[in-house]
Amino acid sequence: MKEYFCLVAGLPEIQLDDHKLSFSLNEFKEELRENLTPQDFALIELYFQKFDNPNLLAYFKDTEAELNEMGNLSSKDLEEILQMINEEENPQDPRIPEYYKKFIPSYLDEKPIVHGVTWEDQLNSLYYDSSLKCKNDFVSRWFEFNLNINNLLSATACRKHGIPVSESVIGNNAIAQAIRTSNAKDFGITPIFPQIDEVFRIAEETDLMEREKKIDLLKWKWLEEEAFFHYFTVEKIFAYLIKLSIVERWVMLSKETGEEIFRDMIQTLKQSFEFPEEFTLNK
Repeated sequence: MKEYFCLVAGLPEIQLDDHKLSFSLNEFKEELRENLTPQDFALIELYFQKFDNPNLLAYFKDTEAELNEMGNLSSKDLEEILQMINEEENPQDPRIPEYYKKFIPSYLDEKPIVHGVTWEDQLNSLYYDSSLKCKNDFVSRWFEFNLNINNLLSATACRKHGIPVSESVIGNNAIAQAIRTSNAKDFGITPIFPQIDEVFRIAEETDLMEREKKIDLLKWKWLEEEAFFHYFTVEKIFAYLIKLSIVERWVMLSKETGEEIFRDMIQTLKQSFEFPEEFTLNK
């Protein structure tokens, strides 16, 4: 296992409540590209695949669409990937996430992998299924922790508002399966997910900005604890990357713009479901 003494020692300390950063997430990604081994940098690219997924959907709708620069794949990459998947049975190109070989033909043939689920959620579900198979234990556990939080919050909201829970859950790990099928108050997962009470408390937070902050704090605490004994390894760097992404989001997100974004999110949801009035932000 390679250790990155100089790189880790030179990382500026960051806190969740920082109001500015000395470099951006994208700049950090490029620095890691230059300093990590290809095998270790592949773990970093796995994180940034979450930006490739919406880019892929945007590209399907408009090949001239402006893509999020945080993704690993350019428009040219996507064009070539689509061509390879159309022309070859099992194309072998390091740029192609394995789950794209399943998703892209399904999307193009208009044959959903899971019926009644948006294409975005189908793609995210495949992304998490793939990430949980990562051979790096720390990285795979991070993705599973993140998935569990998201699924629990979504399922709790669905229960509260009478929406079928199964429609909100993505991924296929043990906790996702339990949430889909259990009628128990805790979905029967308390023994295998010790943070469940904290997630339930977060779900009760009515201030959406405060709720987001508490979610990020929960993730931050997990990263602090789980990376503590990783000193100069890629795991420490991966944890720093996630922390940096959290801080950068809040640095860029003022309270006013944040509330506007959440309002847009709620409006989008209301187009599909009828929510009680108290779930709507006051203007």
